[in-house]
Amino acid sequence: MEIPLNARVECTDGICGRSVYVLIDPVFDRVAHLVVKLDASPNADYIVPVDLIKNTIVDTIRLSCDKAELVKMDPFIRTAFIQESVPDRNFKYPGGIYSAESYYYLPYVTSEPTLKVPKEHLQIPVEELAVKRGARVEATDGYVGTIAEFVVNPNTNHITHLVLREGHLWGKRDVIVPLSAMGEISDNTVFLNIDKLQMEILPSFLVNRRWA
Repeated sequence: MEIPLNARVECTDGICGRSVYVLIDPVFDRVAHLVVKLDASPNADYIVPVDLIKNTIVDTIRLSCDKAELVKMDPFIRTAFIQESVPDRNFKYPGGIYSAESYYYLPYVTSEPTLKVPKEHLQIPVEELAVKRGARVEATDGYVGTIAEFVVNPNTNHITHLVLREGHLWGKRDVIVPLSAMGEISDNTVFLNIDKLQMEILPSFLVNRRWA
């Protein structure tokens, strides 16, 4: 079963959003969760257990839950508001401050103004790694392409292959990389244990073509 990234996601009651991340358990080399970004405002992201993937077809993932069930799942992004200092445009002088053609003496000068700024944090489950479409793939001798999708065993959710997109705009191809060639995954980068020359003998197909 292929798990494409940036693909359309359908609930049992219609199209709901797009796949933006897969969350991987690196210990067991399995996909544990899928992150779905809703099409409807406010375009929230939710963590979906991979067991709820009913099936996948070309560029579409079908879930076995409806939209109401989906929005009850854990959010992937939480927004926290923190205080940050903002530049003070007033002219300050020793012992006071000049603003709006008035001069104020200490202790009547207020402290440096602050503003609440939203900061987003990814809610990645403990011991899992988040990987998105376009994440870097590095061979032992350098950069070789970006991630297009994962292929998993539907019975165990274990990763069997990685679909790697490589090449230039005039010669792109998708390369099928077996699990045995995959090394560590960190900082949104997948490291392979093979070099570029070994990559050349892996099976490939043109972009936008599917394989069985």
